[in-house]
Amino acid sequence: MRDALILDAVRTPRGRGRPDGALHGVHPQDLLAQCLTATVHRVGFDPADVDDVIAGNGILAGEHGDDIARLSLLLAGWPQTVPGMTLNRFCGSGQQAVTVAAAGITGGQQDLVVAGGVESMSRWNVSVGAPTIDGANPAFRRLYPTVPQGVSADLIASMEGFSRADVDAFAVTSQDRAAAAIAGGHFDRSIIAVRGRDGEVVADSDEHPRPGSTAEKLAKLPPAFERMGAANLDGEDLSFDEICLSRYPDVARIDHVHHAGNSSGVVDGAAVVTLASAEWARAHGAVPRARVRATAAIGSEPIIMLTAPGPAAERCLAKAGMTVGDIDLWEINEAFAAVPLKTIRDLHLDPERVNVNGGAIALGHPIGATGAMLIGTVLDELERRDLSTGLVTMCTGGGMGTATVIERV
Repeated sequence: MRDALILDAVRTPRGRGRPDGALHGVHPQDLLAQCLTATVHRVGFDPADVDDVIAGNGILAGEHGDDIARLSLLLAGWPQTVPGMTLNRFCGSGQQAVTVAAAGITGGQQDLVVAGGVESMSRWNVSVGAPTIDGANPAFRRLYPTVPQGVSADLIASMEGFSRADVDAFAVTSQDRAAAAIAGGHFDRSIIAVRGRDGEVVADSDEHPRPGSTAEKLAKLPPAFERMGAANLDGEDLSFDEICLSRYPDVARIDHVHHAGNSSGVVDGAAVVTLASAEWARAHGAVPRARVRATAAIGSEPIIMLTAPGPAAERCLAKAGMTVGDIDLWEINEAFAAVPLKTIRDLHLDPERVNVNGGAIALGHPIGATGAMLIGTVLDELERRDLSTGLVTMCTGGGMGTATVIERV
């Protein structure tokens, strides 16, 4: 097995995912294309050498459809001989793209692959946002009557005993750490300026953080998923809360503790990670920054949906021959505050090593791009602190988790 080496990681800023957001006017193909252009300049490779471009995306339709990886590389002016592939593992799509790239390299089938993802959530059309993940299939719904992710997050909080104060305190920490990281320039190495079609810079810094957030301010926000939990799908007898309670009868009630301030932000963005074999790197004088030590994905119960980051991390560590104590820094995607809180508890992690620059609560979660962004974030921070190993893990829709261990070289 060959090493899959990381040569570079770049991302756009995260723009607010609404029509007045800085990146709303930029087509998602263009966001990804600008990342591809940036990594060429930074690493100095010939795009004709790239064996594949792999992109994760959470919707695969409309402006994000028709194999956005292939369309974006052509938009970037890369040779027509370069192929592109787009994949979907919900929120873990960008991370999964890097996993597929690493597998192609370690298996000896490829030597240079660019992988990442993109999501312009402000440009999702109105058909997106169905409350459940079941493909509108009644037969599937009878087996797994899934619920909206926010209700799943509130179910986790109820089962784990996380109070509204607990999840709000975690959110404040995310905002404080993100503000400190931005002020300290911790994201500067990876972030690129995004330009409009006229060449003018439209965004060069993350737009979503809310510095100065306090527990007192968050306490005033109404729970976002209480009304949704009391609702049901047309033709169904049980509400979403009742579906949760029927699956988990030991839970007395669903405490709806999540809201916009302690859940991941809706944003636009793209990111790519450039990977190569050691042979290619030596032949082209490229200096690797890290290697992919191990990757993993795992499934979990699809009604509660968001509990797989811990098991995915454990599977990944086992493949690497490592333990929790071998990891210097952790990135656990902050889909909802209860998700990293549960993962920290289950794996007995030191919170001071988790999401040290904040997470998606402060910075936002551009679904298909986030996994690649987090790999770049943890790599930059490992270098800044002169540490060795990082683990990225995420929950995804449908009840899955993804994990990646990287190690500096």
